[in-house]
Amino acid sequence: AGGRSLAHCRLVDVASASNFHSFKLRHFHLDLHLNFAVKRITGWQVLELTPVQPGVQSLILDTHSSLLIHSVDCKVPGASGAPDVFLSLTYRIEPFTDYGSSLNISLPAAVIRPHRAFRVTIRYTTTDGPAIWWLDAELTCGQTRPLVFTQGHSVCNRSFFPCFDTPAVKSTYSATVRVPEGVTVLMSASRSAYSKQDRVFQFSMEYPVPAYLVALVAGDLQHADIGPRSRVWAEPCILTCAVSKLGGNVERWLNVAEGLFGPYVWGRYDIVFLPPSFPIVAMENPCLTFIISSILESQEFLLIDVIHEIAHGWFGNAVTNATWEEMWLSEGLATYAQRRITTEAYGEAFTCLETVFRLDALHRQMRLLGDNNPVSKLQAKFEPGVNPSSLMNLFTYEKGFCFVSYLSQLCGDIKRFDSFLRAYIEKFRFSSVIAQDLLDFFLGFFPELKESCVAQREGLEFERWLNGCGPPLCEPDLSAGRALTGPVQHLCDHWGVDAPDPQVISTFDLSSWSTFQTVLFLDRLLDRSPLSQGIKGIVHPKMKISPLFTHPKAILGIHSFFQMNPIRVI
Repeated sequence: AGGRSLAHCRLVDVASASNFHSFKLRHFHLDLHLNFAVKRITGWQVLELTPVQPGVQSLILDTHSSLLIHSVDCKVPGASGAPDVFLSLTYRIEPFTDYGSSLNISLPAAVIRPHRAFRVTIRYTTTDGPAIWWLDAELTCGQTRPLVFTQGHSVCNRSFFPCFDTPAVKSTYSATVRVPEGVTVLMSASRSAYSKQDRVFQFSMEYPVPAYLVALVAGDLQHADIGPRSRVWAEPCILTCAVSKLGGNVERWLNVAEGLFGPYVWGRYDIVFLPPSFPIVAMENPCLTFIISSILESQEFLLIDVIHEIAHGWFGNAVTNATWEEMWLSEGLATYAQRRITTEAYGEAFTCLETVFRLDALHRQMRLLGDNNPVSKLQAKFEPGVNPSSLMNLFTYEKGFCFVSYLSQLCGDIKRFDSFLRAYIEKFRFSSVIAQDLLDFFLGFFPELKESCVAQREGLEFERWLNGCGPPLCEPDLSAGRALTGPVQHLCDHWGVDAPDPQVISTFDLSSWSTFQTVLFLDRLLDRSPLSQGIKGIVHPKMKISPLFTHPKAILGIHSFFQMNPIRVI
């Protein structure tokens, strides 16, 4: 049910050293043994490939200097019923960038037959690469047993296994993982089998995914079901808290999303909470969202981030940006979808409050970077050698969201735009796309808009949205959130004057404020720094305040956490 294939397109991905255009990757299998004592993974990978171009003499994969390649073998089906042929292949590793190398495997003529499949087996050992995080027991939440997890976004998984490390290539995969006693393994796939005696876990992902969405976590993990297709995984010491925070909400959110965008195709939607050393807030690995345990401190931020990762089940995982230069195709659409879900589930005012908070952060980043900084482009061009992760910023999310909101505004009816998004997912499911695919499909879905030349509307040209620097060309109407954002701004206005009146400030009831209102207030207050008086000096004894304002560590903690994590990678 996918859209067009990119296999024959001359799409350029400067972050990949591979010759992914030359082959169709149908499937790959990982057979891994996790050694916690030496912090290494040993095993092999089998790739099922078919040449799609004539004259190919080598297979080039992305790898990393931390991967120790031991051997490369090939299995070629025999002709006319003859036995399969096994060949040992020569290879060389060449430098590429500071975040990766290339594995160049020579392919003899007996292997390369147009459109005839063959298998390559690579035996290797991981060492200290950027994708794999080994945590000693004292760095985990429970501080009793070690834990390991992987993080593939954007181009880290080439240090986990050799691959076509580009979002343009998708394939199914399977895995067999061997671990010591007392260790549970989870992956971004369905568990297909488990042998308790041998401590062997087997997994299968039946839908095509890009390499960066292959993920693994192993350690002292327990689970609790929170819905018919969802469970929470965590270390025992935080499992009860995680379950109580999520309750039965996940199934509710999934149902709302399905009503908007069509069926959730990944089967399970499980969540694993990882120690605070997890390098990002959350990651939308299929079947299994990875999320930092620190998020449990805030019910509202937990809600938003889980819903955002749910939205990625459609936007990012099912339909993926073909290059890292257009990450907004995943993040901007997922942010829009997240806000459609929260609007349906919690009302427009709540969604507007969260959006105001994020757009405030976007404009704050804009002031720091300047209006002409090229990283503010939705189509962010980057030179060879630049790590795509360095392009992750709020523009990918919020400027992308504003563009999608503008498209919704053009069609005049949000429900019609919901129908468009469902059709877009149906058209391109399990494909990787570029911005032109989305926009061409949009104009084809709404021919009256194409006839009125909305793509060339002065000042709001699609090309300017994509390649213009600076803030969004327009922002959605957020006036529906004034009941929540108005008190925040009023208190900021009173608190920010040279001589704030404590009697006036005492009339504000902050005890009922939400986390988003509190953090929005702190952000806007600090935007006015330096303040005329300290916070403790201006708090009136009769003022009804949240505990956040009575504990300095709480103020600094929540503010610094969300300032350092303004985006939810992913």
